[in-house]
Amino acid sequence: MTAAEPRDRDAPTQISTALTEPLAEPSHLPSPSPGPAGEPVREKATGVLGADYRALSVGIVSVVFLIAFEATAVGTAMPVAARELHGIPLYAFAFSAYFTTSLFGMVVSGQWADRRGPLGALACGMTAWAAGLALSGTASVMWVFVIGRAVQGLGGGLVIVALYVVVSRAYPSHLQPAIMAAFAASWVIPSVVGPLAAGTVAEQLGWRWVFLGIPALVAVPLALALPAIRRRAAGPADPGAPVPSFDRRRIRLALGISLGAGLLQYAGQELRWLSVLPAAAGAALLVPSVLGVLPRGTYRAVRGLPSVVLLRGIAAGSFIAAESFVPLMLVTQRGLSPTLAGLSLAVGGATWALGSFVQSRPPAEPHRERLAVLGMLLVAAAIATAPTVLVQAVPVWIVAVAWGFGCFGMGLVIGSTSVLLLKLSAPEEAGTNSAALQISDALSNVLLLAAGGAAFAALGGGAAGAAHGAVASGAAGSQPSAFAAVFLPMAGVALLGAWVATRLRVAEPGRV
Repeated sequence: MTAAEPRDRDAPTQISTALTEPLAEPSHLPSPSPGPAGEPVREKATGVLGADYRALSVGIVSVVFLIAFEATAVGTAMPVAARELHGIPLYAFAFSAYFTTSLFGMVVSGQWADRRGPLGALACGMTAWAAGLALSGTASVMWVFVIGRAVQGLGGGLVIVALYVVVSRAYPSHLQPAIMAAFAASWVIPSVVGPLAAGTVAEQLGWRWVFLGIPALVAVPLALALPAIRRRAAGPADPGAPVPSFDRRRIRLALGISLGAGLLQYAGQELRWLSVLPAAAGAALLVPSVLGVLPRGTYRAVRGLPSVVLLRGIAAGSFIAAESFVPLMLVTQRGLSPTLAGLSLAVGGATWALGSFVQSRPPAEPHRERLAVLGMLLVAAAIATAPTVLVQAVPVWIVAVAWGFGCFGMGLVIGSTSVLLLKLSAPEEAGTNSAALQISDALSNVLLLAAGGAAFAALGGGAAGAAHGAVASGAAGSQPSAFAAVFLPMAGVALLGAWVATRLRVAEPGRV
């Protein structure tokens, strides 16, 4: 999950209560301070579901809910669509097309939002996202389906960064952790219900309705959110300053990232000697482009914003790369059905939301760095624990328990990095820095997944899938070393993230 970012079952009572209860201002303040868009903050500020913010909060959280539902539902319907469109050879490109265009959309959205405000980027992004779904849902051949996914990815990249800028400008700093927790909560129901709903719709009505049904719902959250965004977050961050033009160099770097990532993915899917050429070209485009887009010092873990961006990539990449192999391990090595293997991870949605809720509480603010360290330690422990089920004597429910703790840690880390990014960004840089955070997240997912997949294949993991039938019938089909080669290095990457988490705050004067 890019992630945005960025989980809860039916918006739990604890989060709902926290979002609506009044937050008293310190009594010693003589007068209200300016709000994020130049508006005065009322002395008795309400929560994000109070009267002042209700329409905006419901609207943008609904947008995240739809994106989350699409992400879980479409993945379920994709194999059916590829089979009916005779496009199995292009199956992987239906995923990579979304990713490559979303990277470009993230950078464009950051530029757009910093200069003109997030309203246009959000509206255009949601329109493109819905249009891409409609194009894929009506496709008669696979290449049109892939183009639809590319259009959808461009829209998704525009939306996720615009949402961060909305939070930065429309909400005072003490409410930003709560709205980030609500974003996390909105992933839980889709993560549990999405695959089941999509499977049922695909079987009863056809796979096309999984794609065509979601765009019709876009109008509702937009009708709620756009008027509120226009009032609170429209226009440039400093209305009195001249509006700068788009940074053409940054746009070129964004194209380099997208093209480089696309070439690397193509090379990884075509395992031939000739694939070395697109792989080399992809790396030559990707590396300098990424270094130009991310904050200076990111890969040296410089204190402050660079370490925040780096930690986001480490956390998301290590966790998602490991999680992607959990169901396969349980199915091929322990004989579970795909449904049971998927359900073993379901509890993680609720604990992720709980972790995000914990970091959103006011008492957690002074300890945000420590919470991030704790979160990464929990992630590392969960990833390292999962492959213990390769030992037949270990019960399979250990994975569910471990992943519950790991998701709790991810809730702490993802929420904290989102909040710290906004705190460390000047208003006119919120879009650019939010784009950098999302790029770090998305690129790490792809690169660590590719590295894990290569290690898995090198140690004979490809035979594990073929052996599934043998496992189901009681024959041996074990490939434990291949799975261990994925999980253990990812646990090491997560431990590295625990160190990076100690460098999230800028050093105080006189301290190293």
